[in-house]
Amino acid sequence: MTENIITIKNLNAAYQEKPVLWHISLDIPKNSCTAIVGPNGAGKSTMIKTMMQLIKPLSGEVKINGSKDKHELKKIAYVPQKGEVNWDFPATVFDVVLMGRYVHKGWIKRPNAKDREMALEALKTMRIEAFKDRQISELSGGQRQRAFLARAIAQDAEIYVMDEPLQGIDVTTENLIIEVIRHLQQSGKTFVIVHHQLDTVGEYFDHAIILNKSLIAAGAVETVFTEENIEKAYREKVN
Repeated sequence: MTENIITIKNLNAAYQEKPVLWHISLDIPKNSCTAIVGPNGAGKSTMIKTMMQLIKPLSGEVKINGSKDKHELKKIAYVPQKGEVNWDFPATVFDVVLMGRYVHKGWIKRPNAKDREMALEALKTMRIEAFKDRQISELSGGQRQRAFLARAIAQDAEIYVMDEPLQGIDVTTENLIIEVIRHLQQSGKTFVIVHHQLDTVGEYFDHAIILNKSLIAAGAVETVFTEENIEKAYREKVN
C-alpha cells in the first residue's frame, strides 16, 4: 500500500481576494515525482503556496506526513519562480546556498563547519562551485536556477516543492536538474513540481495533478495524463 506524504482535503483558496481553487482533494505519494499542470491562472502556484501555509486557505486542510503541525513544514524545501526572487539582493552564490541550512538553526545561530560543508557539496552537485564567490545577480538564468536548487539540496529536506524550475533555462541545466531530481528521488525524497511542458510530463514524472481551479485528475501519470483530461483542463475557461 502506497504511503501518502501530503494529503489535501476540500481545499478552497483565494489569491489577493480572488477565488482560485475550489474543492481540491488529493493525495501525493511519498517518494513520488509529481507534476502539477494546467493552463495559466489555473491555481497551480496558489496550490503549492497554500500547501506550505504561505497562503491561508478559505477552508479545507493540508496534512504533511499526516499532521497539520507547522513543524512539518521544516521538511519542505521550496524553489520559487524566478520572477519572485529579488536578484539584486547583495549576496554571493555561497551565501544563498548556505541559507538552506537556516531552517535547522534559526536566523540567530551562525552556520558551523558542517553547514558550510553541506552547502559546498550542494554547489558541487549542481556544478556551480566555481561561481560560489560571485554575486547572485551576476549569474545567468540557468546558473541562478542551479543556485536555488543547490540551496534546497543543502536544506536536506524530505519534500521538494518547485515552481516551474525548468522554465526559461538552457538544455544542459534542464538535463542536470532532472538528473539530480532522479538521484534524490532514489534516496527517498519526494518532489512536487509546477510544470508547463506537457510533452515531457511522461518522461520526467511518475505522478500528475491536472488542475484548472478545480481538480481534473490526480494519480499515476500512465493513468491520469490522458488527452481527455488535458483537453478538459485547457478547454475550460479560466476566469
